[in-house]
Amino acid sequence: MPAPPRRPARPQPSDGSPRRKGDGGPGRPPGRRRTGWALRAVTALSVVVLASAGIGHAVLTGLDDDIARVDPFKDMKNRPEAGHGMNVLVVGTDGRDRIGAEEREKYRLGGTPCRCTDTMMIVHISADREHASVVSLPRDSYAEVPPHIDATTGRRHRAHPVKLNAAYAEGGPELTVRTVEHMTKVKVDHYLEIDFISFMRTVDVLGGVEICTAQPLDDPVTGLRLPPGAHRLDGGQALQYVRSRHADGSSDLGRMQRQQRFMASLVAQATSSGVLLNPMKFQDVIQAVVGSVRADKQFGAEELLGLGRAMRNFSPASSEFTTVPIGRMGYEVKGIGSTLKWDDKKASGLFAALRADRPLAPHKVRRGRGPLRVEVAPQHIRVQVENGTTVTGLGRRIDDALAATGFRTTRTPVNSVERRVTRTVVAYDPRWDRSARSLAAALPGSELRAVPNQGPTLKVIAGTDFERVRKVRAAGSPPEPGVMRGDEVACR
Repeated sequence: MPAPPRRPARPQPSDGSPRRKGDGGPGRPPGRRRTGWALRAVTALSVVVLASAGIGHAVLTGLDDDIARVDPFKDMKNRPEAGHGMNVLVVGTDGRDRIGAEEREKYRLGGTPCRCTDTMMIVHISADREHASVVSLPRDSYAEVPPHIDATTGRRHRAHPVKLNAAYAEGGPELTVRTVEHMTKVKVDHYLEIDFISFMRTVDVLGGVEICTAQPLDDPVTGLRLPPGAHRLDGGQALQYVRSRHADGSSDLGRMQRQQRFMASLVAQATSSGVLLNPMKFQDVIQAVVGSVRADKQFGAEELLGLGRAMRNFSPASSEFTTVPIGRMGYEVKGIGSTLKWDDKKASGLFAALRADRPLAPHKVRRGRGPLRVEVAPQHIRVQVENGTTVTGLGRRIDDALAATGFRTTRTPVNSVERRVTRTVVAYDPRWDRSARSLAAALPGSELRAVPNQGPTLKVIAGTDFERVRKVRAAGSPPEPGVMRGDEVACR
């Protein structure tokens, strides 16, 4: 390979890590296509939570007229059996085309909107109306849509794999519900589809929402800058907070956890302030919320009022938040790209709890000492595994273990030209030394070996000393996903 120029332009590393001294180039150009997970979710949940005062029918008289209607359950067959309680599928769509030019520039909402879902979650309200469980479904989840007719082209499609957010683009609300029910075996009772234009207004009507952060948050894409501590965010700042994907090394999963924290704080703000007891202010909030809501025909004012009266004593301690357990990060699918593969066993237990109307807390992750903290998140590091021994299947075993931990392995381990390696080696281009140190931390006892001009893909040459792959996480990233109760994550 020819030597590089004396002052080469730093290539863009496949690991997506930000540019820092001593490691590769910049991450991928900051995309502005994705909008915030909680922007629409919060507004939908607000309708239910803020109705808990049971102020009366007069306040919500015009609600049915303001909500656009969809029929996501049309001609649906072979649906899961109904469980106990109520399950609401909340879907947030990318609708930035309704945001004015001034606000787009101020809050960095550039880019072209897509006809896809940006947010998806199941909100389960217990049968006794004293508890709510919120389960986030990552937009990049690996999914298989059932046979359907494309909502745009009218063409018939067989069942095929997609990213979960693409189900909406292909078949609208109906295919989205069918896909979620197929994946979770949870029957969806109601459907709410939210745009985010009312998000900032809702937060401002509430007088802002207080959030707490233990780590400094600095995202050059959204413009978010928060030092550690407690902060009261107005609508615009809240928008930046829930959109941020680059504030730490945790990408979308960390963003979802921050959004869950925001939702818990919003519940605390709404239930502890005078909003619920002030009919005029309550009406202002409702008007800010419903302008961008679409719902199924049966989810109207009477349903909300009945639900609200039953949830009169609802509080942050009554709610819990979690994300579907992920079994493999960076699960590559031909024609689709990198997806998130659910942990089938853990996810099955989670959804069984929803069907049985049980709290999710028993599924909480027992963290103990937790993963080792490293400089670069595993999902940003691409790895080729080579078997440097005569042990059959060792390369595949290491590849599987690294992939399960989050590293972007090629999934095609090969035999090394060296077949008598005793100590496992991590070979790396010096420009990606931070990524190399992070990978070596996951392979206890491994040796770092610099190979100029190797490029962004790191190599693991397995030796006979290999014992295990240790779980690692980026420094400053949130803890592993588990079940978080509302009063545990809201500011105290």
